[in-house]
Amino acid sequence: MKAHAGPPFGVDRTIFRRLFDLAMPIVGLNVLSVITLAVDTAMCGRLVDAEEALTALGFASQLIFLLMVAMLGLTVGTVAFVARAHGAGETDRINHVLHQSILLTYLVSIVVAVVGNLGASVAMEWLGADTEVRDLGVGYLRPLFTFTVFYYLNMLFAAALRAVGNTMVPLAIAVVSNLLNIVLNYGLILGRLGLPALGVKGAAWGTVIAQAAAVAMMVLILRRDVVPGMRAFLGPARIDRPLANDLFRVGAPAALDMVILNVAFLSIVGMLARVAQVTVAAHGIGLRIQSLAFVPGLGVSQATGAMVGNALGASNIPEARHVVRAGVILSTIIMTTIGLTIIVGAEPIIAIFDVDPTTELGRYAVTWMRILGWGMPIVGVHIALVGMLRGAGATNTSLLINVVGTLVVQVPLSWFLGFVVGWGAFGIWVALPISFFVRMCLGIWAYRLGGWAKAGASV
Repeated sequence: MKAHAGPPFGVDRTIFRRLFDLAMPIVGLNVLSVITLAVDTAMCGRLVDAEEALTALGFASQLIFLLMVAMLGLTVGTVAFVARAHGAGETDRINHVLHQSILLTYLVSIVVAVVGNLGASVAMEWLGADTEVRDLGVGYLRPLFTFTVFYYLNMLFAAALRAVGNTMVPLAIAVVSNLLNIVLNYGLILGRLGLPALGVKGAAWGTVIAQAAAVAMMVLILRRDVVPGMRAFLGPARIDRPLANDLFRVGAPAALDMVILNVAFLSIVGMLARVAQVTVAAHGIGLRIQSLAFVPGLGVSQATGAMVGNALGASNIPEARHVVRAGVILSTIIMTTIGLTIIVGAEPIIAIFDVDPTTELGRYAVTWMRILGWGMPIVGVHIALVGMLRGAGATNTSLLINVVGTLVVQVPLSWFLGFVVGWGAFGIWVALPISFFVRMCLGIWAYRLGGWAKAGASV
């Protein structure tokens, strides 16, 4: 049945409720992951060499984003094809796409493990880390790069389940694995619970072990038909080259999206390092908050993408449009609320990291967080529209928007405001919400043109 118009703001109430129900477990899943990272940072803030540890995490967090690049392309492609198959009621197609995606995940993980381990030290130096900070950061990164397959499989399974409308199973597994992560990191960072005190490196090992446990739980569940119509086949098989090409055709622009974002993030860190090392530490703290602030909107975006894919798989473009409008409204409400919370509570929030807001580090961190807070409503609209484009497989449009917003606006503007105008760290940071405003306007234009719906129908 076609979706019928109705409040709020011309959005079908049933679709709005379905989107909300699908999105909230995704939000919970993403929040759990970010809270764990925040807890890790807070624990590292209690080490003897706390400032060096936090600075190392600030640098390393930029490189960790690179872990997502190749896999993001594969997961976006997987969601697009699984969602379309689910909308069309093709169970065999769902499992074939999932199995092929698992095989491709193995290959991507091997490449990332090798390249990451070889390049971690050089990348830290390129970002401007001094010797002590570089060594701490590399020690943190090596376990994550080496065992990245567990991280990738968790991403893939959660994405595939989201595409068929099941977000509760990934959430339940995340609750268990994140609790395990916190316990292990408490022991391994600080040397508690009879475990060795590994400092920053202990945070990485605790995360790796928890990710491996999550994969084991997911495979056990999917092999017992807990999710009707979906099975996890992990064994070897011949690569379906046409499907692999299609997955990467749709996903590659999304991966390149992430490359561009990381170029911007790394450029920002490099600029901040030339202002003062303490601004990098403040940026690292702010990134933890940014990650937590963005994940609710990202959860709505991912749910929007899955439902847009289902609707287009069923050849129901009017319903897809209702989903997009519902996604924009829900994401904007959530992100505005979060933004106001960050603005009002910036000082108490950084106190969680044992940072005094009256210190130089504290003042920089508060400034960065409040800039983030004011930009949240704009981010809410933008993220929902990205979900629309990815769910439809119109990833080239998303890529073009990101190229303009990041390479044409954000990076040059950060340099201009930071160094030419002379605003320093404030100028570097304030370019971010400005660039998101440009992205938002381009996303609205893309929605109104309607090419995304035609692209989705052809995936």
